[in-house]
Amino acid sequence: MTERLSDTGRKTMLEPLLANGWRLLDGRDAIIKTYEFTDFPEAFAFMTRAALWAEKWNHHPDWTNAWNRVTVTLTTHDVGGLSAQDVKLARKLDQLT
Repeated sequence: MTERLSDTGRKTMLEPLLANGWRLLDGRDAIIKTYEFTDFPEAFAFMTRAALWAEKWNHHPDWTNAWNRVTVTLTTHDVGGLSAQDVKLARKLDQLT
């Protein structure tokens, strides 16, 4: 069963992500990052690669795409906040860029 990140988990797991461009979303227990690409096809290709991992792990991001930018918000709706699944997917998304 997925659990919300503890205070210790938040510190150890989120700090590296925050140092890599993710930020905590105001008013919500979530993290957000905007990726910028050369053009729309590159942004869409990133979303396609990300979608395959999200489906494999059954953990789907909230995201938007505007031409060469993809903004990703991660939270675990089932636990009402951040979980290890969000950290895992954030790390994978960073690897896919």
